Amino acid sequence: MKPILITGCSSGIGHCVARGLKDRGYRVFATARKAEDVDRLAAEGFEALRLDLDDSASIAAAVDTVLERTGGRLYGLFNNGAYGQPGAVEDLSREVLRAQLETNLLGWLELTNRVLPVMRAAGEGRIIQNSSVLGLVALPFRGAYNCSKFALEGLTDTLRLELKGSGVHVSLVEPGPIESRFRANAHAAFLKNIDREHSVFRERYAAAERRLTKQGPAAPFTLPPEAVLKQVIHALESPRPRARYYVTFPTYLFGTLRRLLPAAWLDRVLLAVSRRENR
Repeated sequence: MKPILITGCSSGIGHCVARGLKDRGYRVFATARKAEDVDRLAAEGFEALRLDLDDSASIAAAVDTVLERTGGRLYGLFNNGAYGQPGAVEDLSREVLRAQLETNLLGWLELTNRVLPVMRAAGEGRIIQNSSVLGLVALPFRGAYNCSKFALEGLTDTLRLELKGSGVHVSLVEPGPIESRFRANAHAAFLKNIDREHSVFRERYAAAERRLTKQGPAAPFTLPPEAVLKQVIHALESPRPRARYYVTFPTYLFGTLRRLLPAAWLDRVLLAVSRRENR
């Protein structure tokens, strides 16, 4: 069984991919930040570990445990654990943006760099980064999340070039709207970190909150997390994995429009999308 380490397995994409790969015969190390989620994953039959992407000691301990149990082997890493911090750019403090980058970017970098020597020594490995359509285009009031995913795209492209010929392949998965707890977690971050009452965007924020708290899918073309699982399997098993895997129609659409449209035209489209979703 090929061992694979997955972050952010408490729900949504991470949980679905962990379950799907386990059923497929992989030795899955499913990680989560909260102890109660780790216990639940263990009760479901996973080799479950605590891994907090904001904590270097937690990252080191998780990797050491995985390598101890596998005899120093690790075939795959699926970096998935992340959250979205809503809010206009001018309402983001330095500390809030730093926290977004710590979880969504810097924790992934540290974890990746800890497992790369093992993959290099084996002459094989797969690193799969769960990015977003918002790593391709920007939408208003998502500046912190856009920033983390745009940075991830650049870092991952660079890493892919640097690993050429090593036997270690790097892929980006870029989902659009997927059924998960992402909006609920984003709403909690919004309430905690954004001063809504004193913002020039106070009225716009009211509409944004309605979207974040809406029951069921809040955007057209929302897909179940199994759509991401399918692409992760290809990235793990293809002899020539792709650099990028689009998931959901919006990703295909905006990925194409970004290449074809002048910036001013693309801005009009993105602003129209933002107005529509916040009605």
